[in-house]
Amino acid sequence: MEELEEIPGPQKGTERIWKKEDIEQFQVPDSRFEPQDEVKTPFQYFKTIFTDQMIEHITHHTNLYSAQELGDPIKTSCEEIEDFLAILLFMGVFHFPAIEDYWHGASRFNLIADIMLRNRFQQLRRFIHFSDNQQFNDSPDRFFKIRPLFEMLRKQCLKIPSTYKQSVDEVMVACKGTRAGNLRQYIANMPDKWGFKLFCRASSSGIIHDMMLYQGASTFFNVALSEQEQKLLLGAKVVTTLCKTIELPRLSIVFCDDYFTSFNLIQNLHSGLGIKCIGTVRQNRNGRAPLMTDKELMKKGRGAFDYRSSEGVVAIKWFDNKCVNLLSNACGVEPVSTVKRWSQEAKAKIPIPCPSLIPAYNEHMGGIDLSDMLVHLYKTPAKARRWYFPLFGYMLDLSVSNSWLVYKRDCGLLNKKPMPLKRFRLEVAHSLKQVNKPAKVGRPPSSSPPPMSQNKYYTQTAQQPPPDVRYDNCGHWPLHSEMRGRCKVCPKGVSRWKCGKCMVFLCLNASQQCFVVYHRKW
Repeated sequence: MEELEEIPGPQKGTERIWKKEDIEQFQVPDSRFEPQDEVKTPFQYFKTIFTDQMIEHITHHTNLYSAQELGDPIKTSCEEIEDFLAILLFMGVFHFPAIEDYWHGASRFNLIADIMLRNRFQQLRRFIHFSDNQQFNDSPDRFFKIRPLFEMLRKQCLKIPSTYKQSVDEVMVACKGTRAGNLRQYIANMPDKWGFKLFCRASSSGIIHDMMLYQGASTFFNVALSEQEQKLLLGAKVVTTLCKTIELPRLSIVFCDDYFTSFNLIQNLHSGLGIKCIGTVRQNRNGRAPLMTDKELMKKGRGAFDYRSSEGVVAIKWFDNKCVNLLSNACGVEPVSTVKRWSQEAKAKIPIPCPSLIPAYNEHMGGIDLSDMLVHLYKTPAKARRWYFPLFGYMLDLSVSNSWLVYKRDCGLLNKKPMPLKRFRLEVAHSLKQVNKPAKVGRPPSSSPPPMSQNKYYTQTAQQPPPDVRYDNCGHWPLHSEMRGRCKVCPKGVSRWKCGKCMVFLCLNASQQCFVVYHRKW
């Protein structure tokens, strides 16, 4: 990993002049999003990020790679790749110790096992590919096996409307295998200590808008940096690169932690892009601001702070549990608020002073951590021989979490209650395996059928299919059942006919055409 060296101060004769003055607060307009006419389905939100073009790309390169390896392609299709993705999404919710357990007789899980045969799933998992290996022999891109799909996903994330306040942070994609070599990083204070490192830019709601892969010295091989930007350290280069894609830079504030922040970064962001910045900073990168020492500040007690400003940038040191250093050119000390902290002497929470940029930083810095938490809630199993498969799993999970957050935002604008992430993910998986496809007939379950009531029809309520499946006009055939069930359309109707794809009972006779009504959108 590239070392983060101390940034030297200005040369002799150009020393910065620090004054005990606050800076003017930068006014950011409220982020307003136009409400949609209606909330779309989970599948539609997912497809705006993980597009049909991406599925076609995976299909083409999987067939190409299998032909290069075997001499004959495995002849997969876009529909089969969608089934493959649906299985991965289901596996992220329903965890089994081993992949084979989903198909094993004693532990068979019909929701997954009926989609695809085990051997076919493992064959697809073995040959899944995202680029042509023969075209990248001399490329400086060390992630060339996943890069084309990564850039396609990144392009879709950039299209998501963003807020004016965003954060930059690092993300670890867990990988315990050794096949990736030194592309795999080790970070001791991360939940996933070994894995691939990404740098991301996100809004405080958790939506990832831009990202880049870390690959050592050649990380910026495809980024156009000015001569001045090339002199920056790794963290500053990362922030500058990710901020270049912000839609309205002169109205935006970026938040980052002490891995990235420096006096030079804040000046370069403002002079080059017009972006304001707030961040925690290491003491050797604060532009040599003459602040009180930690010992002097601790003697004053909890809540004490000191500040100096120079060239429109304020450096602040605040004592909470320990001393915290921050740099900002967006807001400063005033107005000073109070926060409550536990006092051992008073045996109660007492108010202590807090400069205004502290709550601003805390409010908007956690977007990437929130996204990472959502991705880990229902994580695609990524243990595979192919070193790039964990990155593919992360991209799939990120597509779900990003699309859910956009869906949740739209629900808020229309005053509708959003469904939880787990249900959203399951609806996407059901739609992937069913939309525009005929109904699949799996082997009958080994367990006994559901019990019948004394009235000779099911008392269990059938699960409604996702709207994308219900209205796709493909493979909806009536099946006659020995048992009766409650019709999904008319309140008192009982029928022996059910849809073979939606698996719900519907009236189908001369007087009641509920089967037709149920599948008609208008």
